[in-house]
Amino acid sequence: MKLVLDTNVWLDWLLFDDPSVAALKAAVAEGRAEIFIDAAGEAELVRVLAYDLGRHSIDAEKQAACLAECLCIAKRLEEVLAFDRAALPRCADPDDQVFLEAAAAARADYLVTKDRELLELGRRKLPFQVVSPSSLNFR
Repeated sequence: MKLVLDTNVWLDWLLFDDPSVAALKAAVAEGRAEIFIDAAGEAELVRVLAYDLGRHSIDAEKQAACLAECLCIAKRLEEVLAFDRAALPRCADPDDQVFLEAAAAARADYLVTKDRELLELGRRKLPFQVVSPSSLNFR
């Protein structure tokens, strides 16, 4: 099973140990799923990790550790397979468009997100499914 995760799902995995990603973590650890990330997704994760959130900000060392863990887990999408960008729906938030494009380029089975707009766009005909972490079925 080939997956692309949006930034919030990565944060749930890397920072918050959110129970909604437990099955996803297990599937990856057991080799039943593989995650792909491209340069734009990596850049978005770096940007979000660096947000200044006052007393909840993440220090540079923790940011680097999170990124390193992500890059150990995910396969880097170096060679982008051809896909029709025009066939993808447009997100109101351009920061989210990169995840649709990465999923298409990776020939992913699923784009995993909690973002309402992406989930709504996933109701359209796409070459992959858009799902929340809790709705993934690894059986």
